[in-house]
Amino acid sequence: MAKASPVKVLEHLYISPPVPNSSPPQTGSSLPLTFFDIPWLFFSPSQPLFFYEYPHPTNYFTSTALPNLKRSLSLTLQLYYPFAGNLNLPSEPGKPHLVCSQADNNKVLLTVAESAGDFNHLSGNHPRDVNEFYQLVPELLPPYLCADEKRLLPLLAVQITVFPGSGFCIGLAYHQVVADERTFNNFIKTWASFCSFGDSYPIKSLPSFDRKVIVDAYGLEEILLKEWWQRRRFSKKTVFGTEANDGYYLSNMVRTTFVVGSKDMERIKIFIVEECNIKNESLPEHLSAYVLTCAFIWVCLVKTQEGLNNEKYGREDPNYLGFIAGGITRLDFPVPTTYFGNCVGFGRTMARRNGLAGEDGLVAAAKAIGSTVKRLDKEILEGAEKWISDWKVLFRSEIHVMLAGSPKVDLYETDFGLGRPKKVEDISIDSTGAISLTESRDVKGGIEVGLVLPKPQMDAFSSFFNEGLKALPLP
Repeated sequence: MAKASPVKVLEHLYISPPVPNSSPPQTGSSLPLTFFDIPWLFFSPSQPLFFYEYPHPTNYFTSTALPNLKRSLSLTLQLYYPFAGNLNLPSEPGKPHLVCSQADNNKVLLTVAESAGDFNHLSGNHPRDVNEFYQLVPELLPPYLCADEKRLLPLLAVQITVFPGSGFCIGLAYHQVVADERTFNNFIKTWASFCSFGDSYPIKSLPSFDRKVIVDAYGLEEILLKEWWQRRRFSKKTVFGTEANDGYYLSNMVRTTFVVGSKDMERIKIFIVEECNIKNESLPEHLSAYVLTCAFIWVCLVKTQEGLNNEKYGREDPNYLGFIAGGITRLDFPVPTTYFGNCVGFGRTMARRNGLAGEDGLVAAAKAIGSTVKRLDKEILEGAEKWISDWKVLFRSEIHVMLAGSPKVDLYETDFGLGRPKKVEDISIDSTGAISLTESRDVKGGIEVGLVLPKPQMDAFSSFFNEGLKALPLP
């Protein structure tokens, strides 16, 4: 496959929050992890890319747009200061925590670069070599020892890459132990607002750092922390997985975006309802846009695996699908929507391979996903003590499927004063084998599905996807 176009680094610098004056002061120099945060110690960093059209030369960008991006990022870090902080990793069994004080050198590495790549090619939906994207992802700094021997891990890095005459890309890498996608969305929307409207932009709601709102009634923190320490003793790679851009080359892997529109979802729903009525079966729970899309993608992926490796998998083998479920609306105690940190649960559902690959695969998939969503709605913390062990099954699995992201998070509304993004990509799915879900930029009510597969598998999946939609009944 084609080699990645060269990227020239123009500048390395650190962005720090401004010295507090009349702005809201920091609420503390340390933030403890909650049981919602601890499972993310096992995850690779999140690596979102935002592509923006900008038909100007590099020198115009660096003299006009870049200073505003830098200043607005600094202002945002004053409000969302843990992103500029570090994770304290104790050497002896104990509890990691976020270190956020000025004395601990709060700062974020910002890289400014110029690319000779094809902006329109990279920001499309068609198959693209995954290796073309890694130079756009910032490199997170490794852990370091500070003066008092604390081992600190930086939590966020940013790279802004200019494509002369075409556009630019804002790439971020952040350890998910600091924030879920909802919190990250609040952070980047605030950065975009400061950039668009200036320093005096009135922030309607400040982030809440009150960890006391998270009620650990089942002792989950102790259980999950103990499992983390046990796994850490046996493997050096149990503290954050290998990053996708960690210097290795993924051969023959391509990245493609598929769009499931609202009309497609309606046709999937009609098919499921008709099949259930014909066979006098009960309808699946929660035939939402999310369930319908995930069911269709799951079935297409299983059929792809069946077609290429027909003898590799047992027909009765269980297939698992894992996904993230928002906790704020599901918990039986109140958590503000501005809460800074993780507040999501883990859902894992199962269906038999022969059921998913059969003629009623969509029904089987929708029933499995819907019943899990119903269980999470009722009690999101049920089985939470197994979150780490359950999700370990899904990592880099050829059989099981892991979903990342949420179409409820409106990333395409992130406007830095230059228009909406042309494309949003999640690069971290390369290392986890997950499927990314984002709200569609151009199709109202639609969902963008990001996939990374070997080229032959991607061709097969694309065929099942397109032919599968064509075969569905019309409304």
